[in-house]
Amino acid sequence: MTAANGPLAAGLVAVAAGALAYVFLLPYLSGEKRAEQRRKALGQSRVALAERGVAASRREQVAKSLKDLDAKKNTTKVTLELRLARAGLDWSPRKYHAVSAVIALVLALGVFVLSESVLIAGLALFAGALGLPSWMLSRLQKRRVAAFVEELPNAMDVIVRGLRSGIPLGDCLRMISREAKEPLRSEFRIAMEAQALGLAMPDAILRMCERVPVTEVNFFAVVIGIQQKSGGNLSEALGNLSRVLRERKKMAGKIQAMSMEAKASAVIIGALPFFVALATYLSSPDYTALLWTTAVGKIALVLSGLWMALGIFVMKKMISFDV
Repeated sequence: MTAANGPLAAGLVAVAAGALAYVFLLPYLSGEKRAEQRRKALGQSRVALAERGVAASRREQVAKSLKDLDAKKNTTKVTLELRLARAGLDWSPRKYHAVSAVIALVLALGVFVLSESVLIAGLALFAGALGLPSWMLSRLQKRRVAAFVEELPNAMDVIVRGLRSGIPLGDCLRMISREAKEPLRSEFRIAMEAQALGLAMPDAILRMCERVPVTEVNFFAVVIGIQQKSGGNLSEALGNLSRVLRERKKMAGKIQAMSMEAKASAVIIGALPFFVALATYLSSPDYTALLWTTAVGKIALVLSGLWMALGIFVMKKMISFDV
């Protein structure tokens, strides 16, 4: 390109850029774009206002229902009877205390026979009376809640299919109380019995939240409560909730699969000191016996046990994820 052609080429580029800018900016400069937006806004104003009002009302109802559930959860006192109900046991508090006493005595007697130490037997008695029964209740509750959450989406699908075929909500819930798996069947049967005694359906479902304190049951209670107050397509709402619960379950499975390596590492790290201690005892029993035959060794065992418990607790918190 020669020097004479340089200004000509620059001028052509400037003209082309100006033409493009004119084409794209003309609607905005002339007000056509704003006029078109005003026409669309005027054409959809009534529908938008109606939908906005319905959505705002639904949001307010959902927020109020969630706030009521949180307030009720905070004010609900977790008694021994409630803990037994959450664990799926029909025991009375007296029976629970009797079983705890038997476990404590058996554990203390076994530890005393093995260690011949009154102090260690007393600690075993304390752990057997308070720690072990409480741990068993917690394990039973977690297992029962997991089984309930596993089966709840299937129950919602049954309700959705029943509603779409014209069956009333109460009949769908009674069907679940007769044919669903445990513990879903017993919980819905209790809700149906409460409704038969005069309790409203949303209140009966809210009582289920006390016995099964999980987010999924709270969602279900909110959907039922809002539908009873303001109406709406309950089958669509429960279908969406069932899909959300299944996605939560899928996400929990993915998290569990991704954290299996960390869990395996934690198990190996936690079990390694015990294997090393056992191997050392088998190879040099006199050297290892100093840990429980001397005062310094006993103190070292206690401190080591505390440090091990703290390390296991920290690793458990690091590999536990809430969805």
